[in-house]
Amino acid sequence: MLGGTLPNGEKGSPVSTKVKARKPLWFAIITIIIWFGISGVVGPLFGNLSSVQKNDNADFLPPHVEAQKFADAYKSFTVNANKALPALVLFEGTVTQENTMATNVFLNTIATQPLVTKDGKAIAGVQKTIGDFLTSGEKIFAFPSQDGKALLANVPFDNTNAGSQLANKKPALPAVVDSIRFYTGEFAKTHGFTSHVTGFAAIFADLFGAFGGIDSTLLLTTVLVVAIILIIVYRSPVLWILPLFTALIAESLAGGVIYVLAKHNVITLDGQSQGILSVLVIGAATDYALLLIARYREELHLHDSRFESMKKAWRGVVEPIVASGSTVTLGLLVLLLCQLKNSRGLGPVGAIGIVSSMFTVLTLLPALLIVFGRWIFWPKIPRHDDHDEKLTGIWSKVANATARSPKKFAIITTVILLIFASLITTLKATGISTTQGFTTHPDSLVGQELLLKHFPGGQSQPTQILIKQSKVAEATAALQSITGVSSVTPELEGQAIPGQPLPPVKVINGNVVLDATLSVPADSSQGRELVPTIRTAVHKIDSASLVGGISATFYDVDVASAHDRNLVIPIVLVLIAIILGLLLRSVVAAALLLITVIVSFVATLGVSAVVFNHIFKFAGADTGFPLFTFIFLVALGIDYNIFLMTRVREEAIKLGTRAGVTKGVTVTGGVITSAGVVLAATFTVLGVLPLVALAEIAFAVAFGVLLDTLVVRSILVPALVHVLGPKIWWPSKLAQESK
Repeated sequence: MLGGTLPNGEKGSPVSTKVKARKPLWFAIITIIIWFGISGVVGPLFGNLSSVQKNDNADFLPPHVEAQKFADAYKSFTVNANKALPALVLFEGTVTQENTMATNVFLNTIATQPLVTKDGKAIAGVQKTIGDFLTSGEKIFAFPSQDGKALLANVPFDNTNAGSQLANKKPALPAVVDSIRFYTGEFAKTHGFTSHVTGFAAIFADLFGAFGGIDSTLLLTTVLVVAIILIIVYRSPVLWILPLFTALIAESLAGGVIYVLAKHNVITLDGQSQGILSVLVIGAATDYALLLIARYREELHLHDSRFESMKKAWRGVVEPIVASGSTVTLGLLVLLLCQLKNSRGLGPVGAIGIVSSMFTVLTLLPALLIVFGRWIFWPKIPRHDDHDEKLTGIWSKVANATARSPKKFAIITTVILLIFASLITTLKATGISTTQGFTTHPDSLVGQELLLKHFPGGQSQPTQILIKQSKVAEATAALQSITGVSSVTPELEGQAIPGQPLPPVKVINGNVVLDATLSVPADSSQGRELVPTIRTAVHKIDSASLVGGISATFYDVDVASAHDRNLVIPIVLVLIAIILGLLLRSVVAAALLLITVIVSFVATLGVSAVVFNHIFKFAGADTGFPLFTFIFLVALGIDYNIFLMTRVREEAIKLGTRAGVTKGVTVTGGVITSAGVVLAATFTVLGVLPLVALAEIAFAVAFGVLLDTLVVRSILVPALVHVLGPKIWWPSKLAQESK
């Protein structure tokens, strides 16, 4: 028998087909083996990615800003300068001389206590004590509030040791804070108090706990969501496994590379960047996989050989995938121009993720599809039946409706987008405090709220002023006259212990540091707003003075964020315009697509403002929110227009522009919509982490992607192309030759 159907579903001569198939089949098998080897190397590195995070805002400032200059100058004042990270233990209850003395006796012993879990159990394999992570040589004691209803103790962490890992590969800070909470809770029960541990050490510990879900909760939820969507899209019990497996390999590759770079301080990784990396890689890789599989399935109807089908499909999608991936990559790499180190870190982190996604999908996925053969599409196995895409179905109806009344659809969708965009004036992206950054209510937030009832808001983290000794009296008077500053005291040679004489004022190189305690929380928006006033006052007295501390740090972070936004957005727009122009060989098409995505972005911010303010009731948005949303929405949103317009151009060459856009919308509608739903769903998963910043990015990107996919790409862009006709391709020859 010389002809017939092979077991794998392909037709032709078994002998000749096997001979022709042998070389590409072995090439595919070798490719898969290589990828398994790569995964074996980078997989363990990806598992340790959380250990190289840096989540301290002060570590992100550029060296030229005033808060950082103060931090550098302050190092000469104490060996613990810039190392102390306060944990504040609040004992709430009726304060007496007896329980105050008992509390101080207890606090003198807390450093010797071993690390335990939240419920007091020993941590397996960990032999450390609490004192191993505290600054050395500082006495821990409690002092009463003026209302006599609370005691407050500062437990100063050594920032370097607190950021280390324990022997069980877990971050040290949450474990130490949990231990303090257990011991203070047990003491409080027997002495008429309730206790809470707050302050920046506790807040950061709760942040670490939230980001700890990145390696487990976030990733597993993302995988589950994508798996469900792929099963619905493909209606196959097996096909969904291949794109999801490919996406996970891409995630592993990106994580391994980033781990090595972050460990050697080449890039900066924080918890937010890592969370975004997971959803970005899985979302982008799945999108690219959907495009490749859809084109491969189309080609399987046209060719006997699955190898020939893959060759044609790969050639058909490589240009739009590389173009869209390059757009996102370049947009992310522009973040390297940012002043803030965490923003700069997100640039290469995200870019590595996108490149890994492109590379994996264009190499591993084709090999997997070739090896498994046509049966992977079961139960709807594509046969060689000369079947081509027909202009039927829901996307045919959408495309034809737009073609019949393009001006009406263009006007209606534009008006809706502009109404949404007008709501952007209500967006409060002026920054939020650390305690406002949680969507849950951990103990550090409870303690912070109770702390404000008994002590000045900035008690634990005063604004610090470095000034000449001769100007101290004048500066103190000026600071005390500022509304919002509750007290001003100079730093001393030693600790001020109740009932004992005050140590002398510390003077280094003729300078003194003044601690200005604010009446509001140091990291609140009100605390930040006081910084320019304080700086103006002390700079008039001593032009060489420096103002630092938490409030100043957060203020300078906000200023740097605004600078980064104003610098990065125009550059990214220019780069995207150039890429679109080169890809589509058209200035008009590039400008049109860019404008529609910008309008969609602004509309998304407007809707986000309403949702954040009135539904989620967030206190506001982080100052970096508009920039991050812009990068993801404009760079990712343009992807779907690239996928559409490259196919429209291909069809326009054969059918003419207006018929080409109708065909293009029809044949790409299903796969692009599926890709948009996948990406929106993966970003929505960021909301499982109890952090406001990630929840806001999750909503904005998910909503914006769906807006781009369902409205801009499906209706607005096709309608505008119908209105312009062949002019859309100017100045290429297609502008004159289209029908």
